Amino acid sequence: MNAVIEAAFARAGAVILALLVLSAVGVSSYFEIPKEAAPDVDIPVTYVSVSYDGISPEDSERLLVKPLEKHLRSVEGLDTMSSVASEGYGAVTLEFAAGEDIDLLIADVRQAVDEAKPDLPPEADEPKVTEVSLSLFPILTAALYGPVSEREMVTAARDIKDKLEALPGVLEVEIGGDREEVLEILLDASAIEAYGLDPSAVIRLVSGNNQLVTAGAIDDGGGRLLVKVPGVIESVDDLVNMPVSARDGTTITFGDVAVVRRAFRQAEGWSRVNGEPAVVLDVRKRVGANIIKVVEMARVVIDEEAPKIGDGVKVSYLFDDSKDVRGLLSDLGNNVAAAVIIVMVVVLAALGLRNATLVGLAIPGSFFIGISILNMMGVTMNIVVLFSLILVAGMLVDGVIVTTEYADRRIAMGSPRREAYRMGAQRMSWPIISSTITTLMVFLPLLVWPGIVGQFMKYLPITVISVLSASLFMALIFIPVLGGFIGKSRMPKGFVSASAPRSYRWLLKKAVRYPFVVMASVIAIIIGSFMGYASTGLGVSFFPDIEPDQAQVQVLARGDLSAKERDAIVSRAEQAILPVDGVQDFYSRSFRPGGGGNQTPRDSVGTIRTVFTDWNERDPAASLMDQMRDLISGLAGADFSITKQAQGPGGALPIRIEILGDDLDEIADATEAVVARMDEIGGFVDIADSRPLPGLEWTLVTDREAASRHGVSISSLGTMIKLLTRGVRISDFRPDDSEEELDVVMRFMGDQRNLDRLRELRVPAADGSYVPLSVFARLQPREKGGDIERKEGTRYMYINSDVAEGMLPAERFEQLKTSLAETPLTQNVRVSFGGEDEDIAETQAFLGSSFMLSLVLMVIVLMLQFNSLWQAFVTMSAIVLSTGGVVLGLWAASQPFGIVMCGLGVISLAGIVVNNNIVLIDTYNEYRRRGYAARHAAFRAGLVRFRPVVLTAITTILGLLPMVFQLTIKILDREVLVGAPSSQWWTQLSSSIAGGLTFATILTLVATPAMLVIGGRFVRSPSATGPSMLRRLVGRLRRNRDMVPAE
Repeated sequence: MNAVIEAAFARAGAVILALLVLSAVGVSSYFEIPKEAAPDVDIPVTYVSVSYDGISPEDSERLLVKPLEKHLRSVEGLDTMSSVASEGYGAVTLEFAAGEDIDLLIADVRQAVDEAKPDLPPEADEPKVTEVSLSLFPILTAALYGPVSEREMVTAARDIKDKLEALPGVLEVEIGGDREEVLEILLDASAIEAYGLDPSAVIRLVSGNNQLVTAGAIDDGGGRLLVKVPGVIESVDDLVNMPVSARDGTTITFGDVAVVRRAFRQAEGWSRVNGEPAVVLDVRKRVGANIIKVVEMARVVIDEEAPKIGDGVKVSYLFDDSKDVRGLLSDLGNNVAAAVIIVMVVVLAALGLRNATLVGLAIPGSFFIGISILNMMGVTMNIVVLFSLILVAGMLVDGVIVTTEYADRRIAMGSPRREAYRMGAQRMSWPIISSTITTLMVFLPLLVWPGIVGQFMKYLPITVISVLSASLFMALIFIPVLGGFIGKSRMPKGFVSASAPRSYRWLLKKAVRYPFVVMASVIAIIIGSFMGYASTGLGVSFFPDIEPDQAQVQVLARGDLSAKERDAIVSRAEQAILPVDGVQDFYSRSFRPGGGGNQTPRDSVGTIRTVFTDWNERDPAASLMDQMRDLISGLAGADFSITKQAQGPGGALPIRIEILGDDLDEIADATEAVVARMDEIGGFVDIADSRPLPGLEWTLVTDREAASRHGVSISSLGTMIKLLTRGVRISDFRPDDSEEELDVVMRFMGDQRNLDRLRELRVPAADGSYVPLSVFARLQPREKGGDIERKEGTRYMYINSDVAEGMLPAERFEQLKTSLAETPLTQNVRVSFGGEDEDIAETQAFLGSSFMLSLVLMVIVLMLQFNSLWQAFVTMSAIVLSTGGVVLGLWAASQPFGIVMCGLGVISLAGIVVNNNIVLIDTYNEYRRRGYAARHAAFRAGLVRFRPVVLTAITTILGLLPMVFQLTIKILDREVLVGAPSSQWWTQLSSSIAGGLTFATILTLVATPAMLVIGGRFVRSPSATGPSMLRRLVGRLRRNRDMVPAE
């Protein structure tokens, strides 16, 4: 390394030019790098679904789900498999280990689905394989509402969709509230009976007369004649005039027995925004597209097109990710700038203007080089990256401070400025390199953090490693070369001996005289801090609780409700919460039970999304949600569950309990018993479960012998029943004014589709007559079965819940587990705990193993550096002892111990804490080589390293202090905000690092010299006789190179 530093000083102009070029590339990278709020995490989840109109949940499980499960179970890399058998469809959800190649997984899943197709019923639709990706979540949600008809609004929304999808960076636009259009043939039941028409024959007739016939050409040698047979229905009139029967010279057309019209499919629910019917546009971006630019272009198009729909049409933006990105980047950017300014002020006060300038250049220089590396790696600028920059703002100047401080000492002893900085870089190169490597060793294992949490947090080690690596070059090459030009040229004579205050001299003298007393006191303080923190009851959490921007009200109702009845319940709930202050928009939707997606409870008939105003203009979200609960609690006919917007990795609700078994009745009874137990324990709110909904279904019990005697087939009976219910798809039709193909659907007229008509239904027989249904069949009511859910091939039901404000999920989990252990369930079922409990267990396991691996790697580096097991132990002990400071920091900030953030804080702290110990022990070894006794060497090392140790610790601590107290410093606006959501993410992590580092700095200055004295008494120090193993190894390699003979 000395040779590299010599070469840099010999070519100072080239070094400065290289720094300017790298900084320019970094500035360019900062503006080019894609920006987003949360990291773009790949969710390795695949969804396979098969539709089969009219199939029951029991048949769906047997005919659709089980064949799919059999083949999909063998897909490589599968983590968990869950499935649902519902009315009309079956679906299987496959979750893979995070970080897997989703493209290869999708290919394997498609192959397995192709193998399963022969086992599926021929009448079932083609299986669909869908990939779940974060890039498929909307970045902009716009609602269009106003006093215009539904058809006008939907048509305009489709035009806007086409314009938006033409924009660069837009992947697709989905229309919420869009209605599928069909060509509807409404048969008059009396008319077809009077004419003696068989609907099955009519269906075959239409299908046979709506064909594209490619007749070909006749080539007779005298020319080639093209023959065309026009047979495709091109307009509604073609269908109205189509003959369906001819008798006695009279032709009967569709117009005689039916009404033919274009219409929307029957609605199963409606959407409203702020109480008015609405259509919603969800805009999704392409991977790697800049959110801010895409949203800006999309809003321009929507704002231009909306007024053209009609007078009074309004636009509400229910979700705008670019707003969150701007806010988070601005807040965290301000905090980065504040951290840099705080660090520079501290250095300015301690080292003077010139040294502060050098340190000030090191920070942006390291940042820009690091950002260039991140941009080349394809990493986006997000909240995790920005916080990582705040975290390292104080760390990356450590090496520069140590180098400049040593250079100042050499200048005070009479060395020329340029020579002093060269000697400073060379003398401190190994301590700085080893301390940086130990820090990198700590963050290195975090790169392989498994699961969704790992995918989310991996950007922290990537950023820290990139920027700290850049800071190594700044500390040893760029800044020393610059210091040779602009550093201090003279220092006062007393600088060498006057760097430590008298109070510290007195304390250090006592510490090296009574080392055992010092260590006993330190251990007692640590034990006391742990006991004190435990007594506060702050507890354990998985991830920090972030103030949300939105909340969602789930409307839960049981029973066979019509679409209008469901919508009426949702509308009443919406009207009840409209008066709540602090809510900007209300977006409500009603749908059939099970139609709200996989994440909604089975008895959910609608949702109301509430979009809050800015966090600093309203009450906390918890208060607003309590107000909503009070307002809707008295509404009859429904239950309500209110959940806040999920922030960060993990699920929306922290409590999830799964009850697995074979018998659905037993599982349902056990689920009911667990819900009752949760109510008894208390602290659980918004409890929802997946028990089947009560209701009736009508079964047609057919006497096959009687049906056969009257010439009635089950096929013709089924066709007549379908005409009474959803209709029969008989063909397709592509009008000129639509890009989509419309289904041609035949059904009875609206006033003829009811239960009375079903009882009076007459079915066509083989001889053309109509036979009353009552002759060979009867209607029998029975209890309706609900959806059947399966996990890993076993039936199960689940319970989701939140916890009351002020309570911790981990604590509620423990109470429930204890209750179930003391009084087990009587049913033959198995209970599994998920949600935060599962996340905590996985994260604890990884962070624990990662911490141990980091310690092993650090011990290896320290052994190479010091060649002393005792000195490596002294350095490593600071990590363990610093955990006392972690709990003190959390105690001071009144924060629970967050498994993710505080666990990460302890690991990060390990790399930071050892740095000062390495520099101090290296100085101690230098004095030992000069012949000083252990006690005197420890005393002098403490005095000499006091200033750089305190400065490096204070710069890191003060850089994090705004985050500890949730402060957002807006420098240009001259404003300080308290409690901004962007600062809430990092309070636990900042508090643990700041508290631990404060305590560890005291340990370094007092306990480390004491332990070195203990080691000097009982352990022979190799440093007293020779250089470190690392230096000897480098020296040996250099001698071997010099001994190689010339060619």
